[in-house]
Amino acid sequence: MSDQSRRPRPSGKPYRRPKKDPVRILAFEALRAVDERDAYANLVLPPLLRKARENDDFDARDAALATELVYGTLRRQGTYDAVLATCVDRPLGDVDPPVLDVLSLGAHQLLGTRIPTHAAVSATVELARVVLGDGRAKFVNAVLRKVAQHDLDGWLERVAPPYDEDPEEHLAVVHSHPRWVVSALWDSLGGGRAGIEELLRADNERPEVTLVARPGRAVAEELLEEDAAVPGRWSPYAVRLSEGGEPGAVAAVRDGRAGVQDEGSQLVAIALAGAPLEGPDRRWLDGCAGPGGKAALLGALAAQRGALLVASEKQTHRAGLVARALDGNPGPYQVIAADGTRPAWRPGSFDRVLVDVPCTGLGALRRRPEARWRRRPDDLEGFAPLQRGLLRTALESVRVGGVVGYATCSPHLAETRAVVADALKQYPDTDLVDARPLLPGVPDLGEGPDVQLWPHLHGTDAMYLALIRRTG
Repeated sequence: MSDQSRRPRPSGKPYRRPKKDPVRILAFEALRAVDERDAYANLVLPPLLRKARENDDFDARDAALATELVYGTLRRQGTYDAVLATCVDRPLGDVDPPVLDVLSLGAHQLLGTRIPTHAAVSATVELARVVLGDGRAKFVNAVLRKVAQHDLDGWLERVAPPYDEDPEEHLAVVHSHPRWVVSALWDSLGGGRAGIEELLRADNERPEVTLVARPGRAVAEELLEEDAAVPGRWSPYAVRLSEGGEPGAVAAVRDGRAGVQDEGSQLVAIALAGAPLEGPDRRWLDGCAGPGGKAALLGALAAQRGALLVASEKQTHRAGLVARALDGNPGPYQVIAADGTRPAWRPGSFDRVLVDVPCTGLGALRRRPEARWRRRPDDLEGFAPLQRGLLRTALESVRVGGVVGYATCSPHLAETRAVVADALKQYPDTDLVDARPLLPGVPDLGEGPDVQLWPHLHGTDAMYLALIRRTG
């Protein structure tokens, strides 16, 4: 400590330098990247953790705490904003974003973890001193002391309206989802209060890491040799890392023989591959192939039948990711950079076609919790023409007797059944294929013929799948 830092301050107390906490500084940096650059935490956090591990003082427990602070804060942001709004003497929109990030981190430690109150407040104030300065740290200290006056249940009684008066707003505050998302999920799910609450709770749980053993290149039994690995629930190729873990440390993943892929995504590829055809089964198309997870599984399944997979992706850099995922595929394949709404192939060229269309991503809120705050209702209007255009191209690209799989990682009715219904009207020479028998053993698939998966019912992302056959 320098001589200057020991000099008495006007108050008579010597100045104390703030203590740097690498875990909380890392968590703050991740939240700032999400806020400033519209980045996703699942892309920002891993490189930050890798860099931190180069420091011998940052161990596995530190990484686990940093991960919990980042994801927990993002998942519960709506609830914490409601609490902080009652503890701050100005609209939250007037609070500088870095200050609000520090306050949210503190609120999560106080209301969402078992960290003792004194430790949560003092650690957050020290973080504020490091990243914001002493003046703002005093503001953080005053606000967090107000937050600490009640536990989470106590705060929810104060900031959430009663369910009987406003069910959607009650659920939005209690389960930390925007009101419009609650409404959309409830419309798609149907049913009463219990089901929607189970779904919203599942959205706030940390998902397991799920691997896929690509057929012909790896088997699930090999992956089950990993620590804390357990079989998938529904896919014969799935293995879950029940205690998290680093997929990059798995040899089969490093070699490209296996990959990280949600089980719902695997089921979409499996169902399309299993759909009955009339006639040959030689050419398959993945019309929205980036970043390559489904393409790699489809390519492996096609190879078992001697079929060619064409994987098309509009964006060149994402087409590169697809090529990397397919590298080593045991059967023939081709990767092209092409606009799926302006096909680079002749009509009726394929026997099976998959279009997993761009969407709001409301079905993957467990993995990308910040997406719930980033999306807006008018985003649906932006995606609608593209979704319909891609499905039209898919239907024109499949031969008579062939099958198209339309998939989204969103359960929103405007992105699922509405798109399919419009296509069926435009193309009367089509029929829906019942997808449920193609997912044997999977419960709670509804009345069909399309399928909607759910986090709380199936442990997967909320993937939607409709199978459509060209009949003439």
